[in-house]
Amino acid sequence: MNLNHRIAPDEAPSRRIVLGWMGGAALAGAGMLVSATPAHASPRVPKDLRPDGEFDRYVAGQAAQDQFSGGVLLAYRGRPVLRRWYGMAEKDPDVRNGPRTRFDLASVTKTCTAVAIAQLARRGKLSYHDTLDKHLDGYRSKAAKVTIAQLLSHTSGVGTPPTGTGPLPQTHSARQVWDLRAETVRGLEPEFTPGSGFSYSNDGYFILGEIVAAVSGKSYYDYIRDHIFAPARMTRSGFFTRPHVHAAADIANPYATQRSGGRANASAQATFPYVGTPDRGAYCTADDLLAYACALQDGTLLDRRSVKLITTGKVTLGAKEYQGLTYDSLSYGYGFQVGMVNGQRVVGHSGSGPGARNRLDIYPELGWVAIVLGNYDTPNTSIVEMQRQLITRMA
Repeated sequence: MNLNHRIAPDEAPSRRIVLGWMGGAALAGAGMLVSATPAHASPRVPKDLRPDGEFDRYVAGQAAQDQFSGGVLLAYRGRPVLRRWYGMAEKDPDVRNGPRTRFDLASVTKTCTAVAIAQLARRGKLSYHDTLDKHLDGYRSKAAKVTIAQLLSHTSGVGTPPTGTGPLPQTHSARQVWDLRAETVRGLEPEFTPGSGFSYSNDGYFILGEIVAAVSGKSYYDYIRDHIFAPARMTRSGFFTRPHVHAAADIANPYATQRSGGRANASAQATFPYVGTPDRGAYCTADDLLAYACALQDGTLLDRRSVKLITTGKVTLGAKEYQGLTYDSLSYGYGFQVGMVNGQRVVGHSGSGPGARNRLDIYPELGWVAIVLGNYDTPNTSIVEMQRQLITRMA
């Protein structure tokens, strides 16, 4: 568990040399070091995506209307083109969001869990076709025969209605969180025949985290730290406890929308989780999330074949609109949403919850990564939609 001292956000750029996003299949597995030429100076970067361009001005306008609080980062071939932060990480006392601010990734965390499973599969420690009872005990008969692949693609049918976990008792340690959640999911049976439908399930990803721990011999948190955060050089990422979120000025407090229309600090409420779990709740800076996107493709985290496997659609969602965003088509892979927008492939995930609204978009063939991290739960779909239209328009 990461417990860092209170550090205020500052404007210092990351020291990390970010490996380039290569995009094309022929270049997958290679890396590109950052050059001395500013990324936004490249002729391949349209002016609307550069500082003071249309996208920059739009986000600033949303923040000025108090509709957005957080950070945006656009990168071309691994090099930041635009990095902006708005709003407050903490409103009392005033601490602004900045480059060092860590945001709750919410369900973007699921991609890390999927990558962990893929790493263990690559090492021969498990198979995507393994059933739960091969690695875990205590599941009811039908749930025990659900496969890892079905959990990854949300086709297992296992999950408390409609999409996540039911209310759990107040917890005061990571062990309590884990044990109580495990007790809950072991009481579940699939809502439909596994493999016959799609139902987004937070519980399914918690079970995958249990498998990571059982197979690796480490706690889920230690595995993610050692095998994803560390090799990807995500030096400011981790799972932080509720007391730490309260105390640290470099963690954005989640400001949840109230019925009255105002916003309240969700981390101060009794329902706020003590610590995140494999389905949601890792914390990360925008720069760290860019490092993760790059490490996913340059061979640091996975080989090319494994990346292709988890980022290829397994179940078609069919909707032309999903979570307020428009698509030519959309499917779900293993932990990643895989969409087509204006004829271009977009791979990533969304994350939302009380006081959190995030989006990671990776454009493999175009060489772009777009990140939106927010500590408001106000929909940011217009921001995401604009960057998608501007990035795909240049293809």
